[in-house]
Amino acid sequence: MDLEGALEDMRQYFRSGKTRDASWRQSQLKGLLLFLKEKEAEIFQALKEDLGKHHVEAFRDEIGTVKKSINYALKGLKEWMSSKKAKLPIIALLSSAEVVPEPLGLVLVISSWNFPFGLSLEPLIGAIAAGNTMVLKPSELAPSCSSLLANSLPTYLDTRAIRVIQGGGAVGEQLLQQKWDKILFTGSARVGQLVMAAAVKHLTPVVLELGGKCPAVVDSLSSSWDREVAVNRILVSKFGACAGQACVAVDYILVEKRYASTLVELMKVKIKEMFGEDPQASNSIARIVNQQHFLRLKNLLSDPAVQNSIVYGSFMDEKNLFVEPIILVDPPLQGAIMTEEIFGPLLPIITLEKIEDSINFIYSRPKPLAIYAFTKDQRFANRMLSETSSGSLVFNDAVIQYAADSLPFGGIGESGIGNYHGKYSFDTFSHYKAVARRSYLTDFWFRFPPWNNHKLLLFDTVYNFDYIGMLLVILGLKRSR
Repeated sequence: MDLEGALEDMRQYFRSGKTRDASWRQSQLKGLLLFLKEKEAEIFQALKEDLGKHHVEAFRDEIGTVKKSINYALKGLKEWMSSKKAKLPIIALLSSAEVVPEPLGLVLVISSWNFPFGLSLEPLIGAIAAGNTMVLKPSELAPSCSSLLANSLPTYLDTRAIRVIQGGGAVGEQLLQQKWDKILFTGSARVGQLVMAAAVKHLTPVVLELGGKCPAVVDSLSSSWDREVAVNRILVSKFGACAGQACVAVDYILVEKRYASTLVELMKVKIKEMFGEDPQASNSIARIVNQQHFLRLKNLLSDPAVQNSIVYGSFMDEKNLFVEPIILVDPPLQGAIMTEEIFGPLLPIITLEKIEDSINFIYSRPKPLAIYAFTKDQRFANRMLSETSSGSLVFNDAVIQYAADSLPFGGIGESGIGNYHGKYSFDTFSHYKAVARRSYLTDFWFRFPPWNNHKLLLFDTVYNFDYIGMLLVILGLKRSR
């Protein structure tokens, strides 16, 4: 494939103006909807083959959320595309201004393997809605999903503007050497650094969705109902989201020492309720993506001190790449399990003397993609809000922010740069151009040299919007010092 030639054709197609038409954008979004509808069974099968996802989980986390996002974009597209009048000060006589959203041009989306349809199509929705041409590179680590996207999407979309390119690291590197108008990458911080380094060559703006260690802070909840709700929500967001292979999944829990045993015992009960006595047979937990990641998880548990901290679960089936839910209490903080993103069904619980200590614990570590705080103490909640920094902060639940079209999804610091979802996706792939118009009939003589103190005083009144003062200066009733 002549990559440079193909990309030049896409740039020329963008210059034709076709992708700017509202009708084109709508037709492509409807094409995505039709793809999801007609290929649903094949998508389920591909996710089963690559990740062992149950079809209900696949619909909840990928097909359903993407359909929702497309419908949201179709409903809002007309308003998003419209220019917005900008307010000017009174002194700007016979002038007007507006802010006009325009597409960036040719953009690149590099998606991840853990949600191969969701993380591929969510950015595409924004890029299409904004009127761009785009290339999608799905992850080679989910080959069935990547193949389905590459072979089926062209039937539903305008291939002159939207292309899917498969391949591994070499293809990714080749793509990154090209000139783009924006790059959106979802994946590890290590690869994110490579993406950013490559983007520097052409000063290409980037959106990096990187993840990190997302903590769940669990206060001592007095109500048995509140405790059960909190534990259910934590467990499903950890073990029920691609077996914990999700950037927004709970990575570890912070809890008071006196409350830890209560929490652990309830978690044991709820894990069995959700996934049965034999979680592997339940078919409700996804498998680990490949042997490399399986061995990485196994290695996280290899330290004897980490082994000694396990209080629930131990089964790991390398042949079938399955790891059951494993809970640990107070593994060594300097160990890899507490310094690296886990990305799997291992759940450390770190005990503290006071729940308020969790604020300093979180603050002392890299900023996470999300913080989940389970508490009914409003004073503590306010401190979490004001004294921690994260991509998102969710009280009394987890992961739900990912599905909310009205919220920006993205990280901060080491967990990422930029955001998308809903209109934020449109904004990410748009440039907001300032447009100003002036009449020839009015002007202000003092904006032109030669300079004097009289003009300085006029500027002083104008920039303070002191119109009476300005009039007094013009009439000679107010003089400079």
